[in-house]
Amino acid sequence: MSFQRLLRKFQAESLLLLSDRALPNVVGLVAGPQVKGSWWGHERGHEIFRELRKLEAHPDSLTTRLVSGKVTYLHRRLWPEFLSVATAREDWQLHGLSGAARRLLSRVDQEGEVRTDKMRSFKGLGEAAREIERRLLVYTEEIHTEKGFHAKALMAWSRSPKIRDLRLRLGDPRAAKEKLEKLIDDLNSRYNGRGKLPWRQ
Repeated sequence: MSFQRLLRKFQAESLLLLSDRALPNVVGLVAGPQVKGSWWGHERGHEIFRELRKLEAHPDSLTTRLVSGKVTYLHRRLWPEFLSVATAREDWQLHGLSGAARRLLSRVDQEGEVRTDKMRSFKGLGEAAREIERRLLVYTEEIHTEKGFHAKALMAWSRSPKIRDLRLRLGDPRAAKEKLEKLIDDLNSRYNGRGKLPWRQ
């Protein structure tokens, strides 16, 4: 699949998952629906990686974990609704957060951005980072450190490179959730999928 065809599918559906058994996803579009398990070892793994990098870099694509906790590429047309929900700090986002997740979120709130490789003494850091990411409380980027390790940069949404210079008009979180719910319900219906949104768990 050429990147232009992938991009057209992305534009038509408003979102793509990195991988999924049923819903539109990059791995399936590039390598076919027969890919099982991790795509890293697939014979077309390098091609999948290349297309993922292009989609991540595209100005209309925002990477998050909106659907079923999976990497989701969200089209620009949905950014206002998504950010209206992600920045609302509703009960589903904050209730039941672990102490480590609360401390990490507080640190991101105070500093705007933190890197996991700079916080070696933070107990439970990995799970805390995943916890606040799954609840859409932060924007995250995978980074390669100067020493060759993998780490994450966790940012306030206002610091996200694709968003920080935009003037998006945010709206009522309830109306925004309804629009996203309608989209996911439609995708699930058309593709026999099981995609879930985090506030509907």
